[in-house]
Amino acid sequence: MRRAALALLAVSVLTACSAGPSTRPVIAVKGEDSGPADQSTLAGPQPVPPVGEYRKDSLAWSPCNEQMKDRLGTEAPEGDQTYECARMPSVLDPPGRPGRGTIGITLMRVGTGNSALVVVTDPGGEPGTVKAAKLAATLPEEILSTYTLIGVDRRGTGRSDGLACVPQTTRAELVEFDPADSEQADLVVAAGEASQECVLDLEGRLTAFDSWRAAADLDRLRDFLGMTRLNALGLGEGSRVITTYAQRYPSRIGRTVLDGAPDPTLDQVGVLESRAKAAEETFDAFARDCQIRGCALANPREDVQALLTQLRTERIRGEYIDLTPGSALTAITTGLTDRSRWPALSDAIVKARGGDASGLFAILNPVVNDLEENPPRFDAGLIIGCNDTATRIPPDRVKALSADWQGKYSMFGALHARRLLHCNPFPPPKAEKLDPLKSAPPIVVLSTAHDPETPASGTEHAAQRLPGSALIGWQGSGHGALGLSGCATTAVRDYLIDAKVPSNGTVCPP
Repeated sequence: MRRAALALLAVSVLTACSAGPSTRPVIAVKGEDSGPADQSTLAGPQPVPPVGEYRKDSLAWSPCNEQMKDRLGTEAPEGDQTYECARMPSVLDPPGRPGRGTIGITLMRVGTGNSALVVVTDPGGEPGTVKAAKLAATLPEEILSTYTLIGVDRRGTGRSDGLACVPQTTRAELVEFDPADSEQADLVVAAGEASQECVLDLEGRLTAFDSWRAAADLDRLRDFLGMTRLNALGLGEGSRVITTYAQRYPSRIGRTVLDGAPDPTLDQVGVLESRAKAAEETFDAFARDCQIRGCALANPREDVQALLTQLRTERIRGEYIDLTPGSALTAITTGLTDRSRWPALSDAIVKARGGDASGLFAILNPVVNDLEENPPRFDAGLIIGCNDTATRIPPDRVKALSADWQGKYSMFGALHARRLLHCNPFPPPKAEKLDPLKSAPPIVVLSTAHDPETPASGTEHAAQRLPGSALIGWQGSGHGALGLSGCATTAVRDYLIDAKVPSNGTVCPP
């Protein structure tokens, strides 16, 4: 009876709140200290800002090597890096109570430079502290002697009051749902359960987790560090936080790099369709790589389809989640984002066909489980993603889009279309359009040819909206180019250290 009541509740909510696509680029809710957004005093091209120093750091840093090693687990980089952590207080600023409440933002620093380079990541990906620790092991030594990398667990992720409000069984139902299923009532009910539980758990704080407020957290960090300008590195959806920061605080932009940026010209329907298309292209690149390596998959696309057919007959039971067509496709799309782990992904698919799902479960675990003091990434990705878009699509239209996209993008189309249902029960945010950035220092933007999360075409559109930006296109695969493309990494090194802006339209080989 409870599920039936939730189903009726979901239908009533969707009927009342459904809206067409929104083309608004960002969420903008007025709160405490929105900062100097007036750009009237800025005009024309600006020079590369000075590196700056953060000698007036007023945060209480302390050694956290063991803590970080626990959080990194088996992926801890080699070497003798020294990590220090701090907790920065910030204003929660929920829309219903602007300027109220507090939240703690967890930070990690590594490197010896006198300047700070702040790292912000995807809400549904690795927390910024973890990603910065890994990045430090791949960047040129000159960057780490000029800058101190400061990884930020953006609000609602990692140890910054990491979100974990979706019940485990509901999270499993959302991930396990077979996108090819002609009926989606169970998915609508599960999305309603997720929304209901998160609303009850977070109460008035739910809508305080978004990119708009994350940008305000960065300006608070800049102030704590005693810096005039913020030097920043945005990875994937983390780039949305950085571009929002640039629009809110245009006079405080420092040296900035965006490695994969979301498309500001598309609503959520367009975003998810572009990801479905990019996932197909990335999988084709994975298949070509598989053949070159002589991996155990005879025909990767046919082998995956055979696995999905097999799982529709009998799922593989797991401790927290079962391997079904939906969770298998989620694991594969997640695995495609990390080019270095493609051999492990192909092995995992082969094992799953033989009934051993351990490899795919290993990819899924950080997404759906609380591991090594890192909360499940699914919840933060869901809530922040829903708070960052006003798009709410009725179930009937989602059903039609699923059929259409499955025809266009046979492996991943329906998976991405069904994700449009996840946000429907959540309250749509109040959006205000930010003024376009009229003038800014040069910003280096990296795109990756086959990126399933932030497709290259969207990153190019983002670069076009940033005055004076320099776009570097890496012809590689995966989510992000920095540390993987020597060409792109060298260009970023030259910009961050020597203020040498690369030529716009530079192409880096795979």
